[in-house]
Amino acid sequence: LKNTVACTHFGCRKRFPKGGPYPECQYHRLPPVFHETAKYWACCPTKKAYDWDDFQNIPGCQTGKCTEIRQDEGQKLFLGGTDLREQASETAGLKSIDDFNKAQSAGGAEAAPVLERLQKVMAELGVEKELFNQVVDGMRHEFTPSCANEAEVLRAVANELGGKLKSMMKGLAAEQLRIK
Repeated sequence: LKNTVACTHFGCRKRFPKGGPYPECQYHRLPPVFHETAKYWACCPTKKAYDWDDFQNIPGCQTGKCTEIRQDEGQKLFLGGTDLREQASETAGLKSIDDFNKAQSAGGAEAAPVLERLQKVMAELGVEKELFNQVVDGMRHEFTPSCANEAEVLRAVANELGGKLKSMMKGLAAEQLRIK
């Protein structure tokens, strides 16, 4: 241990002589996350451990050569719950518990947030929320028998509504060309 250094890659526990030779290394791209009792690597959020030894045994997601030089001096060495909440608010914007529950009840479908955003934009353009919901609910009713689950229904509604809006925009563009 005396004339050796530890690899600075996240998750690599190898030691080697200062200045090399540098052994092969399997490591993680991002720092560890310690949130409540869960331990995982930020680059591998689906591989969680609740025991320290299990966490240490999560294999790295990248390979390369060990190094004694820290790649990004400004990067945190570990993340916690506050960091996760900060990242979530930067990327997704804060949501109410009602928005979260609505998306979860829809199977967490990616179409649910699209329809919610569209509803807000349409309201800004003067389309009443009730009218928007009536149209979406009608489409949901139409697609439910042919879809396997709620997420599929929401995708079908989003696609149908998008197609109708596109068609309407094309009609308006053609009308504008005729006016000139």
